Amino acid sequence: MPKISIITPAYNCEKYLEQSVDSVLSQTWQDWELLIIDDCSKDNTYALMQKLAKKDERIRILQNPQNSGAAATRNNGVRQAAGEWIAFIDSDDLWEPDKLEKQMALLLKIPEAALVFTGSAFIDAQGNRIAHILHVPEKINRKKLLGQNVISCSSVLIRKELMKEFPMPEEDGIHEDFATWLAILNKIPYAYGVDEPLLIYRRSVTSKSGQKSKSAQMNWRTYIRAGIPLGTRVIAMMKYTVNGLEKYFMLWAKRKK
Repeated sequence: MPKISIITPAYNCEKYLEQSVDSVLSQTWQDWELLIIDDCSKDNTYALMQKLAKKDERIRILQNPQNSGAAATRNNGVRQAAGEWIAFIDSDDLWEPDKLEKQMALLLKIPEAALVFTGSAFIDAQGNRIAHILHVPEKINRKKLLGQNVISCSSVLIRKELMKEFPMPEEDGIHEDFATWLAILNKIPYAYGVDEPLLIYRRSVTSKSGQKSKSAQMNWRTYIRAGIPLGTRVIAMMKYTVNGLEKYFMLWAKRKK
């Protein structure tokens, strides 16, 4: 039985998927399985998945019976997972080789930790590095997370029982991962960060997070779904806006250099 089950939702991602999988294969921590789940892609994604599965017996490929979205696909992966811990990596993101090893090392130091995340570096759609690093705190609670979701989904390592207890909401118009972390941090006091850019996040202006006005609306609806009172929502939204503007300005400015 693997220690870690890594889950990758795959939808029309033939351009980037192999790079993402190769970054998993390059991990110095080797006790894992990788579940790649095709969400009824219309391109050659599934054929590529079949090819990738031949690279390593730890790679398992699955298909959703119908197009279901990223949240439902991740939840399906959690149900199928054999590992004690769950990690997510989106099909266009990458990991540094020591990502899992450094997270497991942190768990040895903080045995009560149940949710661990990392900092991020950034690349554009063509794979060019953007000279910006998302730094993360050593630990964060629910109240602090409201102002800025610094827990990137592709950086997370989380106990499987928590993901089974708090599956990602399968609804449109919210940030499903953010809603999940807020729900989990109602039960556990802290998530713990490794402040190194062990995730390499591919930033696309066509992604949900790349459309700033839409992302802000989704953030507000996520607060509502999480049961955040109106006054607290307003204050958190102000912090979110300031942090978001600073982040996107830094990404834009450093990309221009």
